[in-house]
Amino acid sequence: MRITDLLKPEGIRLGVRADGKSAAIDLLVSLQDQSGNLTDPAQYKSDILAREEQSTTAIGSGIAVPHAKSTAVSRPGLAAITVPDGVDYGAPDGQPSNLLFMIAAPKEGGDVHLEMLSRLMVLLMDDDFRASLLAAGSPAEFLSAIDAAEAEKYPDEVPPAPVSIPCSEAPNLPRVGDLLQLDGIRLDAQVSGQEEAIDALVSLQDKVGALTDRAQYRADILAREEQSTTAVGSGIAVPHAKSAAVKRPSLVAMTVPAGVDYGAAEGGPVKLLFMIAAPEGDSELHLRILSRLMVLLMGERFRAALLAAKTPEAFRAALCEAEAEKYPDDRPMIVPQQAAPAAPAPQPTAGPDSAAPAAGSSRLILAVTACPTGIAHTYMAAEALEKTGREMGLTLKAETNGSGGAKNVLTPEEIAACEGIIVAADKNVEMARFDGKPVLRVPVSDGINKPRELIEKILDGKAPVYHAEAGSAPAGDAGSQEGLGHRAYKHLMNGVSHMLPFVIGGGILMALSFLLDSGAAGTAAFGSSWMLPAFFNKVGNIAFGFMVPILAGYIAQSIADRPGLMVGFVGGSMAATGATFQYFVDPTYPIIPAGFLGGLLAGFVGGWFMKVLRRGCDRLPKSLEGIKPVLIYPVIGLLFIGLVMSVVNPVMGVINSAISDALTAMSSNPALSVVLGALVAGMMAIDMGGPFNKASYVFGTATIALAADGFSPVMAAVMIGGMVPPIAIALACTFFQNRFTPDERKNGVVNYIMGLCFITEGAIPFAASDPLRVIPSCIMGSAVAGALSMLFGCASPAPHGGIFVFPVLRNPLMYLVALAVGSVVGMLMLALLKKKKS
Repeated sequence: MRITDLLKPEGIRLGVRADGKSAAIDLLVSLQDQSGNLTDPAQYKSDILAREEQSTTAIGSGIAVPHAKSTAVSRPGLAAITVPDGVDYGAPDGQPSNLLFMIAAPKEGGDVHLEMLSRLMVLLMDDDFRASLLAAGSPAEFLSAIDAAEAEKYPDEVPPAPVSIPCSEAPNLPRVGDLLQLDGIRLDAQVSGQEEAIDALVSLQDKVGALTDRAQYRADILAREEQSTTAVGSGIAVPHAKSAAVKRPSLVAMTVPAGVDYGAAEGGPVKLLFMIAAPEGDSELHLRILSRLMVLLMGERFRAALLAAKTPEAFRAALCEAEAEKYPDDRPMIVPQQAAPAAPAPQPTAGPDSAAPAAGSSRLILAVTACPTGIAHTYMAAEALEKTGREMGLTLKAETNGSGGAKNVLTPEEIAACEGIIVAADKNVEMARFDGKPVLRVPVSDGINKPRELIEKILDGKAPVYHAEAGSAPAGDAGSQEGLGHRAYKHLMNGVSHMLPFVIGGGILMALSFLLDSGAAGTAAFGSSWMLPAFFNKVGNIAFGFMVPILAGYIAQSIADRPGLMVGFVGGSMAATGATFQYFVDPTYPIIPAGFLGGLLAGFVGGWFMKVLRRGCDRLPKSLEGIKPVLIYPVIGLLFIGLVMSVVNPVMGVINSAISDALTAMSSNPALSVVLGALVAGMMAIDMGGPFNKASYVFGTATIALAADGFSPVMAAVMIGGMVPPIAIALACTFFQNRFTPDERKNGVVNYIMGLCFITEGAIPFAASDPLRVIPSCIMGSAVAGALSMLFGCASPAPHGGIFVFPVLRNPLMYLVALAVGSVVGMLMLALLKKKKS
């Protein structure tokens, strides 16, 4: 279906004034109604406004395309207005919109609105096409410009209208190379400014015999420049005009190695200039030539080849070869030239722009790659997909969601125009933007190992259509849907990947605080006895304070998108602080943090609740669409997670009290000392900041005060139990590398430092991502180390400090032996439980 099949003269209004976005929408709805496309204009307007609440349909460059599927639409339709003074439509580039299209689609009308949106985006990317629409003096002229552009862009669908050209043997419209004669090429020119450059190009047009009145043509060119500069960036300018002074279509070119100030938007000099001359009665040719030039000139290597040409023959040969490669189905026109073209100029070898679309590509595929830590696999998958796309002769652009944020971000125009999207990710990425497009969702490893297979599935139409709204299954591989376990893993990885910087940055700063404060080892002020270590310690602790809320928040966000983020953050914060119903009444009431296990619970419970809530809210009237994200979701979600965590935390408190009582009873029986050491050390590795860990640590610190000489064997066992998990993981990453991904191995090295500094939290990302294997291994290693510490008679006068307090321990050498043995036991068990990575 063509655009002009849906857009009729009665649906077009030119040169209007609109006081704001609402007035523009009202006018467009009115035009849709006048065209007979609506059964209920008020309902349709409500649906349009609901769509605008999700995100503005202004896309920049002066364009807005409001659209909606609605039960109030009787048949697909288009309406269009031009607003010369512009209207504030909330565009991302901040510019007013002066060209607006409105797409109406029936609720059950399939994807016609997506096809129209895609076509419009492809055409509207052309500055000159937009200018021709804005310059149209009547609806008929407006439609004619669209018809011509659409016929040029989709030649197999609608044969291009015949154009009168001075070559009776030409079976089709001329190519760019057919219009460029050798006498129309000037290399290495020296011009002092824009007007001198235009004069030189007009002289070339006159020299090749394209003009009847040189002065008139120059005046028409300057009039076109008055509207807006024809400098298009990247050192290129393409002045052009339709003029009564042109007797036949023609193209001339000039290179200016020193550059000329041509008023480019980016501010740089122009070095490559083409001038298009078109007869006044020609409605299509100059648009076709301009469009083709823009496509070709996007290639940096191609531009470099033109600028490096030493002769007109080499210049034209490079142009003809590039065009033949890009449009292989075109047949060359027989156009008399003054000399036969030289052999094609050799193309430069691949350089910085090697990732550019392959020549000849007209099919666009997009990709998004991401791995939990966003370091290696993210970029390996992107490179594999882009390289394979080039080899297959198509355009493939990959967005990377790496540790430094999203790069090479996909634009709305590209999404609208593409044939499908490959999401190769082991964590969730923003998916709502792909609504209605074919999407393959696969692990990031498939992007690395199976790029051709994935691309072929998109090209063969085997990718399912993704629907962002609740009620639709997530798009997956054509042959299978993601299992519940894999989806839960991806949600978990989303939380872990966001938590990692807080763990690593905070842990290293805390380790530095102990290193700088070694003189205070064994004292209560260790790590903060003077300004510099106190600064590192405090900042590190602040980062650690965000760990559990970040984990929970991004798990919930992965499950329920943006509405889940706040609920997860609050639930994770309540898990970290241990807030209960009694605490809200009496702030002095004891609080028991639920730790990272409580944060996991908050993330998953909060996320799934918000997902269910969103589905339930889909049944609400359309008039309430705007208040859901700003009122219903946050208020109900916050109340729910507050109630849940206020119930969970007291349960953790009961567990903590029972543990403390049991430990106290065991400590009074010397025969159980080795068992007690194993127990308190193992508890340090269970939840790493949760009730088991905290109960063990609080009990250990209390025994220091009860010890007659200030040396506590229990505290030594507690501390060694907290040191083993990070060290065991670091050892496993070093000696059993095939059990871990490259990203995990890189992060594992940091755990040597954290473990030696008694920062158990360094193990949390590994425990959170694989709890059933990592936690038991850490518990076993810690328990062995704690039992040996008790058996060797080690004791500590300090409640923290790790390796920095070893000199003040009782029997420090055997304590080091116990630490080494426990860490190796944890490493071996972890290597035994974890499977080899493919």
